[in-house]
Amino acid sequence: MKKLVGTVAICVLALCAAGEARAQIYVKLNGLYACVGVINPQVEFRLSNHSSFQTELVYSPWKSIAGGHPMHFGIFMNEYRYYIRRHNSGLYMGANVGIMAFNLSKPEFSHGHLRLRNGYSKGYGFMFGICIGYEYVFRERWVLDAYVGMAFMCSMYNGYSSDGVINMYPHRPAWKEPASPDPFNGSSEWLPNKLGLSIGYRIFKPKDKIDRHP
Repeated sequence: MKKLVGTVAICVLALCAAGEARAQIYVKLNGLYACVGVINPQVEFRLSNHSSFQTELVYSPWKSIAGGHPMHFGIFMNEYRYYIRRHNSGLYMGANVGIMAFNLSKPEFSHGHLRLRNGYSKGYGFMFGICIGYEYVFRERWVLDAYVGMAFMCSMYNGYSSDGVINMYPHRPAWKEPASPDPFNGSSEWLPNKLGLSIGYRIFKPKDKIDRHP
């Protein structure tokens, strides 16, 4: 997990340093995630009058919640956005790709209630997603960004019982059990991958070019 966070931090700094001189840049933080102690910084670069590129990190430091369930994970995601009106203003649609590492108890619905499963999963994965959102610029430099997204997630992991003993056949129906014990599991499903209300600040805006031709 520490290696993932360090790699992502280096990538973000490199993107900022290598950004084109004409790029408009916003730095943002997801206020909705911050309310539950999850860190989600974002950097958005303008690509054209109708598009932008955003890179972001999602990090949950919680190693134990709700009676000992771990919820510790990190996600690094890159996203292309197309704005209907103009960049950083109004409705937009996006496509994203990300990688993740996790040590968490999976949520599930049981008898009409959402709860965390007994035991936990530890592994890594990747995702391909889509999103829809809306940005509103106020006080010239500030922006509000509301969005929701879904992704097709592919995960590879080991399953553990609540006392830390590895499950040899984690989350598999009987007819899919391997011929010999195999603690490694894989799954693919569509799941929500982003939800938020971010507030951002423009740290750079290029000067508009002046047409000097008659």
